[in-house]
Formats: sequence, structure tokens, C-alpha cells
Amino acid sequence: MMDHLVLGAMMFGTTVDERRAFAILDRFVDAGGTWIDTANCYSFWADPSGFGGQSETLLGRWLARRPGVRDRVAISTKVGCEPLEAGRFPETAEGLGAQTIKSGIEQSLRRLGTDRVELYWAHKDFRRTPVEETVGAFGELVNAGLVKRLGCSNFAAWRMERSRRAAADAGVVGYTAVQQHHTYLRPRPGTRPTVVHRFGFYEDELRSYVESHDDIAVWAYTPLLSGAYTRADKPLAEEYDHPGTVARLAALDTVAAELGTTRNHVVLAWMTGDRPSVMPIVGPSTVEQLDEAIAAMEVTLTPEQRSLLDSKA
Repeated sequence: MMDHLVLGAMMFGTTVDERRAFAILDRFVDAGGTWIDTANCYSFWADPSGFGGQSETLLGRWLARRPGVRDRVAISTKVGCEPLEAGRFPETAEGLGAQTIKSGIEQSLRRLGTDRVELYWAHKDFRRTPVEETVGAFGELVNAGLVKRLGCSNFAAWRMERSRRAAADAGVVGYTAVQQHHTYLRPRPGTRPTVVHRFGFYEDELRSYVESHDDIAVWAYTPLLSGAYTRADKPLAEEYDHPGTVARLAALDTVAAELGTTRNHVVLAWMTGDRPSVMPIVGPSTVEQLDEAIAAMEVTLTPEQRSLLDSKA
């Protein structure tokens, strides 16, 4: 099941220093992990410069110092959210114009020290650029062998469908993956999780779309709510303060007790065993946190346990 777990490298090179990041990366690969997720803008908000690129640069150093490891991992990176002016995001986000996409992959490949990435994402939807321009530019990267697959993140379902249709009409490869925020708890009706962009939540309409299209993989960011399921120093955000959360946490605790495991394990097992299956992206800052996520890949829910978890509003 390690092929279902994605290592998020968002804070590598900023709040997670090189020594710890290398240890986490080494442990992930040693455990059989494959997918590593980053972005060209990671992590502009945590760096004094106000610009991103630190995560990709660190990954490039790690790859260079581990001969042969590049053929054992798959790299996922993104374009679209790097600010053009420090301190002015999202109003100066680079967007998804053709030239931005072309220069974005060139810069990412240079930082990563590689000649291709296995999955390239539109990081956020931008309505100012025609869909045809965006998908055409992405398709050219696939044709050139710089990118193997394409995905979109923080997209409404109808915008994903429009993009896929435009790609098909143009005869180029379209998006075959979607990356959204997804976890077991649900925000209070009328709110959205504070950790996501607009349209970044894996809601029912998008899920329904994915269920009807077998070629689309689902990736989930912030699946463990930054530790809030298990850590007293990480309280749940305000939007989760409602009766549905109480019922869902009780269900998690019941299943965790039956399995002799933790809430985090149950959440990850619930996601990876879902239909359609979801690939959680975990962003550990220590090897111990990564080990917990790795252990979750061995947890299997019974039909009764899954039914209990699914039944809670």
C-alpha cells in the first residue's frame, strides 16, 4: 500500500531543515514509498525572500546525493501560485498562461536536477487565462517528454470537466488527477476549511465526477488536519465546532479502539480504502511522524467499521 501514500515536501528547505528533510526522504524510500509532492511556490510564505523554490531545490540536492534514487521515486510538482511580487499573494500569483507554464517547468526541472517530472499540476484555477491556452501549454510539455501526466488542484468540478474537454478537442493530454483537501471530518455547513483555496475541498459534486471517470486519480492534502486528530497542542479549527464533528470523532475512537491503533491510522485507512481510492499526502516534519503514516498503510478496515465511519453526518 505504500504506492498509495504521498510524501509532501512543502516545508522542506524552510521550516524543515536539510538534515531532517534528508532523513525523512531516506526513510520514505527505504519503506517503499514512491511519490514525492512539491510545488514551485513552496514555501514562499515561510522564506524571508517572499518567493518559493526552496522545496524543489532541497529535493534536487537530495537526488544528487543519492545516486540511483531518481529511478525509484516519482516527482509531482505544480505551477500557478508562485507570487510575482513578494508579500502580494494571491493578487500577484503567476497564473496559468502558456509562457508561465513553459518557464515554470524549466525552472522546476533545473531546481530538481532532473529531466522530467511524473506529474505536473495546475496549482489553482485561473479564470483570466483561456482554458484552451492552458491545456495546450500543458499538452506540449507531455509531448516533449518533460511531463508524464497532468493534474489540477483546487478546481471546481465543472472547470475540470471544461479543461478535460478542451484538451480532448485540441488532441492533447488532459488532466488525469485532481488534488484537493480531504479528510474524515467535515466543516460546518456554510463554511469551508481554512486550509484550502476556494474550490479546494473534495466535495460531493467533484467526488461524483471522479466516480464517473475511472482515469482520474484523487490526491488529498492536509488529510490529518496538521495533527489535530491526535495532538492536544493542535486544536481543531473553528469550522469543525459542530455536532457532526463530535459524532465523527466518536466513530474514529470506536474503530481505533477495536483495531488497537490511532485516529490518524483510521483516517488514512478510511481514505486509501475508499472507492474511489484516495492518495493522502502527508507532510511530516520528523521521521517519527512519517513512521506513523507508513504504519497506517498496513491498517485494513472491516466492512462494519467502514460502514460505521461512513454513517456519521
